[in-house]
Amino acid sequence: MTIDSFPRRIACLTEETVETLYLLGEQDRIVGVSGYTARPPEARRKPKISAFTTAKFEKILAVQPDLVLAFSDLQAEIVRELMRRGVTVFAFNQRSVEEIFDMILVLSRIVGVERKGAELAVRLRAELDAIRASAAGFPTRPRVLFEEWKDPLISGIRWVEELIEVAGGTPVFPELRFGQAAQDRVVDPALVVERAPEVIIASWCGMKVNKAAIRGREGWAAIPAVRNGHIYEIKSTYILQPGPAALTEGVRQLHRILCHVAGVAVPEDLWPNEKTDAGLPHKAPEINSLPGGVAERLPFLSP
Repeated sequence: MTIDSFPRRIACLTEETVETLYLLGEQDRIVGVSGYTARPPEARRKPKISAFTTAKFEKILAVQPDLVLAFSDLQAEIVRELMRRGVTVFAFNQRSVEEIFDMILVLSRIVGVERKGAELAVRLRAELDAIRASAAGFPTRPRVLFEEWKDPLISGIRWVEELIEVAGGTPVFPELRFGQAAQDRVVDPALVVERAPEVIIASWCGMKVNKAAIRGREGWAAIPAVRNGHIYEIKSTYILQPGPAALTEGVRQLHRILCHVAGVAVPEDLWPNEKTDAGLPHKAPEINSLPGGVAERLPFLSP
């Protein structure tokens, strides 16, 4: 096969495929992105053609894609309409850490750079292994509530729960991770009091987390995380995108928070590269020495 046998004009309706194509060195194929795209920063110069659950079909067609990449059932109607208009669409639906790796490998094959995809996966796995090894030194594993929305209270999205475990925590609602839809993961706030998380980490997509509102919920003053001031925010672009961001900056920020709670120092080469929660001091490493040469492959993550 020649390079012309693979898609050359790709429109990405979510951020994780954009970031993956940049990491594969195939960013020149991208002709349109979601307006929510933030990683890497230079991707924001690409034409904006969609939001997340809505799209401007004329804008998508105007960039003349030979492939559109979509994600999840929430974009099913967009996919349907594009196919009705004769556009080729590939929709991913990754929910776990392993499925994120599958997405990376499948996308690398779609664009004809399978070897680069395999190399990227190896390096990202090395990142997770390093954090897992660091977390093995915790004296205890803090109980963690990850809050992905506030009203109704939603928790348990699978890849985040798995990354919390990698980073050194114990999710307080492990049974929710297999709930595919958000409505399957709605939590009664009174049950959170019973589960008594020692850490609350919130990421409200498109909205700044209101810690005072979390502290003020009925009965939550008794929760150890609230009582001891362990409520933190991670920006959704780092953790709620099921792609490379979650496997790098997202899990690093989780580990940074849990190291603080556990009273353990963060290894020099595992500090987050972006500014962390305002409640924690930020310390960027002088040299980004990610395992396996990841620094060279993730240049836009360097401080």
